[in-house]
Amino acid sequence: MAKVVTMGEIMLRLSTPGNEKFIQADEFDVNYGGGEANVAVSLANYGHDVEFVTAIPANPIGDCAVAALRKYNVGTKFISRSGDRLGIYFLETGSAMRASNVVYDRANSAIACATADKFDFDAIFKDADWFHFTGITPAVSDLAAEVTEAACKAAKAHGVTVSVDLNFRKKLWSSEKAQKVMTNLMQYVDVCIGNEEDAEKVLGFKPGKTDVTSGELELAGYVDIFNQMVDKFNFKYVISSLRESYSASNNGWSACIMDGKTREFYHSRKYSITPIVDRVGGGDSFAAGLICGLLDEKDMKGALEYAVAASALKHTIPGDFNLVTRADVESLAGGDGSGRVQR
Repeated sequence: MAKVVTMGEIMLRLSTPGNEKFIQADEFDVNYGGGEANVAVSLANYGHDVEFVTAIPANPIGDCAVAALRKYNVGTKFISRSGDRLGIYFLETGSAMRASNVVYDRANSAIACATADKFDFDAIFKDADWFHFTGITPAVSDLAAEVTEAACKAAKAHGVTVSVDLNFRKKLWSSEKAQKVMTNLMQYVDVCIGNEEDAEKVLGFKPGKTDVTSGELELAGYVDIFNQMVDKFNFKYVISSLRESYSASNNGWSACIMDGKTREFYHSRKYSITPIVDRVGGGDSFAAGLICGLLDEKDMKGALEYAVAASALKHTIPGDFNLVTRADVESLAGGDGSGRVQR
């Protein structure tokens, strides 16, 4: 199995029970999660040797976050125990036509205040095969953006494949700031993952007439922007998840990929996901499935089908982490979506 490094912020997630609104809640359900941590858990669950790099305060809540990672066999030896607080996010899970809502409380979190000298990147990337980050981490603070670039430089110096999930978060930064920071980071990236909003807000590419609120997808638009992205950044692969949001409880889910060398384009099978149990972490489970498929030396079509199946299954699991097995993913990717009881 491969050695994979992911870097970002793990947060305390406080979510309302069931589909309660914040104003109704007298208690919160507790989970831990965050973009790159979610990817790390998925890949460790598939059997890869995974190290998660971050900064976490040396207090009992920080200990809980580390324990949540260790529970799923994610390596934590390169975590910097520094800073004063763990980031928090509050989640109100929507239903039907009512959207989910996220409130962040992550200003001045440990990773937002960390500097590059907190991490021994030569040791971190020794013998590594893959490095994954997202656009969320550099959005957290200017210092976090500097740490992200330092990690990318070290990964490339060690000959490590680098992937990014663009992950635009409008509650963290503006599109203008995102484009300035992320365009610079693309020079280190081999595999670029995102969706239609990410492509537009983070890199300035808009895919034709696609409108996720109406469920309309125009695949020719994706072919066009993928070609532009490869021309500009020389990516090995460009990938987009395709979410058709009919309601908060009912989504169509598929993805597309382009080979940057041959310009071959492929659109995956589409899944109808209803009812959705928890869509948070769906994109991260997709990224992890794609990375796993490529590390397993599947062709790009096989890797994409694996990723879409893995992420479809994540929508059925509460919490940020995707806890399905390789057998679960391979069964669904192979066509068994019956949901029959396994006895």
